[in-house]
Amino acid sequence: MSVEQASAAADAAQVEAVVHAMWEALSARDWDALKTYLSADCIYLDMPVGPTAAARGPDDIVKRLKIGLEPLASYQNFPGLMVSNGVDVMYEHHEEWQWATGESAVLKFVSVHRVDGGLITLWKDYWDMGALANHAPPSWLADFANADMSWVFDATGLV
Repeated sequence: MSVEQASAAADAAQVEAVVHAMWEALSARDWDALKTYLSADCIYLDMPVGPTAAARGPDDIVKRLKIGLEPLASYQNFPGLMVSNGVDVMYEHHEEWQWATGESAVLKFVSVHRVDGGLITLWKDYWDMGALANHAPPSWLADFANADMSWVFDATGLV
């Protein structure tokens, strides 16, 4: 292996470690730790709803994530395949959501992250919203509609 190849492999491993650590913090719902992996201008978006309902920056990203995850009785991320080119990471994984009312859902994701300078600068989640809507309690969408939406950022043209 050449010096360049070794350096690229080390960079890719470092990028993957950042993404793994961020997901471990999210799985623990450790919001303060999660923020430390996100750049000040990081953009997060759920691809099923598109770029007009993105969040930007660690504080707003956490506000956005809390809407769905904080009310859950149990939430866990299960790691899967991770592929990296040294900057961009594709991460296939699944989450298990359980509500206090007894409903549960298994959600399969592909998340795409861009890491620059040791921080995540872009985070896009691809998943099936119908899988969540079909298993969530009836109040789930109403709770989401009544949530603090101050985090909404239009990332059209940026992602």
